[in-house]
Amino acid sequence: MGVADIHIETERLVLRPPRIEDFDRFAELLADAEACRFIGGHLPRAAAWRKFLQQPGAWLVQGFGMFSMIDRRSGLWLGQLGPWRPEGWPGNEIGYSLHPDAWGRGYATEAGVAAIDWAFANLGWDQIIHCIAPDNHASQRVAQRLGSTLRGPGRLPAPYQDAPVEIWGQTRAQWPVNRGRFA
Repeated sequence: MGVADIHIETERLVLRPPRIEDFDRFAELLADAEACRFIGGHLPRAAAWRKFLQQPGAWLVQGFGMFSMIDRRSGLWLGQLGPWRPEGWPGNEIGYSLHPDAWGRGYATEAGVAAIDWAFANLGWDQIIHCIAPDNHASQRVAQRLGSTLRGPGRLPAPYQDAPVEIWGQTRAQWPVNRGRFA
């Protein structure tokens, strides 16, 4: 199965590698100062384009990256979520960022379960983490719902080395018990 063939369905969502048609909504996310304050800050459209290309590049080079999260009914891009491991990162992350109109609907948790399942089944990872700013309480709640616990402070590589971050996570052995809450 090639990268383009990866297609995961949940009750309300489709998770798949990013496509060009996802970019407009991605650019809207990065244009919203509140929505992107914990993921590197506001970017104008031209810079958002370069950041957008990170995920397709990760898929091509590493064989994984964050999925585009698509509403099954409308086809609307809701955000990105999934495995992420840049050079120098403190671990194998399941990261997430959602368009503001997708907040508060449980999409991150629903997609997170599917992405963690996929990562453990396909990437051979023994644990996953979430790098979360101490003030990002919404992301902390998602991590907790997924069964991750706070492991302590972390440090990201340059150019993010000065951004405060906490590491949340769980092991492959913990996941079946944590996932059982969603069965």
